[in-house]
Amino acid sequence: MRNETATANSKETSASGRFSTFFVADLFFGIDVLRVQEVLRFQPMTRVPKAPSVIEGLMNLRGQIVAAIDMRRLLHLPERKGDVQPMNVVIRTDDGPVSLLVDEIGDVLGLENAAYELPPGNLEPTARRLIRGVYKLDSRLLLVLDPERAVDIAAAA
Repeated sequence: MRNETATANSKETSASGRFSTFFVADLFFGIDVLRVQEVLRFQPMTRVPKAPSVIEGLMNLRGQIVAAIDMRRLLHLPERKGDVQPMNVVIRTDDGPVSLLVDEIGDVLGLENAAYELPPGNLEPTARRLIRGVYKLDSRLLLVLDPERAVDIAAAA
């Protein structure tokens, strides 16, 4: 895990003001901890024929079938190198749990309003669609992920 110390702030972006963080390539994301069901190591997946390319497959999570979305594919980033396995961030959505496949899990950060801003205009359009806003931290930007947009496969196509 990478450590990040911060006292940033939240403007109605998180019901809790606390974010579970993760990395996809060099991008640092946060999602409201209240939306995170659990974080898991990579789980075996069953490929789904003719599914959109962002769907890695389906996994069995204690008897519940959960779709796994590869965040690298969703963001049009290069595939992971070699045999590096992604991590699962299982989030709660209006349609049930969905797993986001990410590169690395970060920490949980408690943030405040002062450092929150709308997404920058120079953010790549694919990423910008998924982001609610950003927090300026000491050494990087935290991109606040909109979980409903992240799992909206139709909009990603």
